[in-house]
Amino acid sequence: MLIRVEQGKGRKDRYVMLAPDLLDLLRQWWRVKRPRGWLFPGQQPAQPITTRQLDRACRAAATAAHLDKRVSMHMLRHSFATHLLERKTDIRVIQVLLGHRKLESTALYTRVALKTIREVESPLALLAPPPP
Repeated sequence: MLIRVEQGKGRKDRYVMLAPDLLDLLRQWWRVKRPRGWLFPGQQPAQPITTRQLDRACRAAATAAHLDKRVSMHMLRHSFATHLLERKTDIRVIQVLLGHRKLESTALYTRVALKTIREVESPLALLAPPPP
């Protein structure tokens, strides 16, 4: 249940998890298109889809969804990291999924929601004896 992404952001290869629902959608896509070579070919079938084509598709999806906020592939990357962090995924796992060498790079991508911060119990509170 992994997808190998070749030459992703930073020209790095990496693996990402594959949700069962997405696997079903990809199988349907493949049955209809029967691509040879690339799963998502570009305008030239022998070439992969370009970042520009992906950006256009992302903007078109945001428009179709009537989103009034700016949406970009980079923002989806931020959201991916943030949602994983909020679900208590280890930051080192997120680092590998994003393809970062340094943990500091991953930390820049993760915006912690206030709800998540509120749920953290202070170590100081753990020192105090429980109320009678």
